[in-house]
Amino acid sequence: MQNDQLTQLSRAARAAVQRRDWVSVAAFANKIQKQNKKEPEAYFLSGLAEKGKGRTKPAIQAFNKALSLNSGRYDAGIELADQYLLSQRHSEAFALINRYQQLLTNSPLYLDMAARIFSALGLHARALPLFQQANQLQPGVGMFRANLAACSVLSGKVSDAKALYRELLQKYPQHQKNHYELSKLETAKDSVHLQQMQEILQQTGLSAEKNIFLYYAIGKELEDLGRWQESFQYYKLAGDAVLKVADYDVADDIAVIDKIIKVCNVEWLANGPEPRASSQPAKTPIFIVGLPRTGTTLTERIISSHSQVESADETFFMQLAIRHAGGAGGIGDVNELIIEKAAKKNIRQIAQKYMADVAYRLSDRPLFIDKYPYNFLYLGFIAKAFPNARIVYLRRNPMDACFAMYKQSFFKFAYSLDNLGQYFVAQERLRRHWQALLGERLIEVDYEFLVSDQENQTRLLLDKLGLEFESACLNFEKNPATSATASTLQVREKMHLRSVNKWKHFAAELEPLKQYLEGAGIITDT
Repeated sequence: MQNDQLTQLSRAARAAVQRRDWVSVAAFANKIQKQNKKEPEAYFLSGLAEKGKGRTKPAIQAFNKALSLNSGRYDAGIELADQYLLSQRHSEAFALINRYQQLLTNSPLYLDMAARIFSALGLHARALPLFQQANQLQPGVGMFRANLAACSVLSGKVSDAKALYRELLQKYPQHQKNHYELSKLETAKDSVHLQQMQEILQQTGLSAEKNIFLYYAIGKELEDLGRWQESFQYYKLAGDAVLKVADYDVADDIAVIDKIIKVCNVEWLANGPEPRASSQPAKTPIFIVGLPRTGTTLTERIISSHSQVESADETFFMQLAIRHAGGAGGIGDVNELIIEKAAKKNIRQIAQKYMADVAYRLSDRPLFIDKYPYNFLYLGFIAKAFPNARIVYLRRNPMDACFAMYKQSFFKFAYSLDNLGQYFVAQERLRRHWQALLGERLIEVDYEFLVSDQENQTRLLLDKLGLEFESACLNFEKNPATSATASTLQVREKMHLRSVNKWKHFAAELEPLKQYLEGAGIITDT
């Protein structure tokens, strides 16, 4: 094929990509391929067409073919990594980004994509310079600026993030998500931003389900200003709006908890193949679990400040391994059937998949932390798969824990006080089951004790983990590692008591929840 003809077809195909006309993209790819079966552009375009249609497997095949014909095609390499990520082939995605990132110096689009893949892989420190480079090459692109801002937050660069969000809001003053992100970055000292957001609500007149981020942001800033009742009204507006459009029944989640209690019992834990000495991982995991907003991130930062420990941050890899063993594959929550099937499989299968998936995040330290709060569901599998693993379970005053979840936009069981109460009681039932099943293997940490008696509780925790005390663990706020969590800002502060008994400002509004928890026998320190 003549170069000018290839150029014309390629340009036409890329114009079709911009229109998201995947049929035309595929047609142009076929034309190129028919004239030259060894032209990598044909397979790259074919990969884009398959990606656009949501067909991951043929997209992977096409991008792989393009790379086999021209290994220097960084665009095919990054696109392939993106498809590997969608397929939960994390190590392969990481290897490709690692290989091609040095070739991206003049491509803001693929710098941004590579950075997003690094972030999705939990490697935010690797993502940040790529986001920065994309913005330097092509400043003023809203998507690039927003991605850089989000990564700056996770990297502890709060001043940079605030400047970026303010810049974005100058350009897009009604962008609700950016208002929400900015509201989380500082404590409101006046009502200037609050009034701006309330004016947007009045000006746009959108339905409630389209105002969710603004409701949460307004609620947060009203809380900052001590306007408690008004604040709660907006948190409730947000939760109600989510539930209006969500396809969620808390009974489904409670049924999974009950199935876990039934399946992961004493006999199950004792039976099955003993792990071979040779199959034990060289690195020892420390699983930090508990309901969200109970201090899991604080505890992770304390322990990961130790010279023998690194953090893999939050991973979904145990859940993925259980889904895989249960025949489900893919991503998403587990259900009763998955738990039942996975419990019958050889536990080595789960252990080996987990370690293979997490390996790319680890260095040479002997212990690593996985701080995914919802791993509290899988402690039976964890204990059976990793006899040497340490397990740390966070507890917090139930009312503080519940309110902290209720006012966030992340937790599907926490959008109503009714659902929240039911889920908390079910989680407490499961925690007590693990307590009885695992005994001293379960290291329980009380958030209130930790923040009120930092040094003694830190020493005690490290001792239970088999670690020598190191003073760096008391200065966890100096830990430079990124943190992908709702607590990413708080963990960069020194230990404080500001969050203890915070729920009492909302005692009247939270009274129904309090009564429910008391009726269920949950002890609250009120």
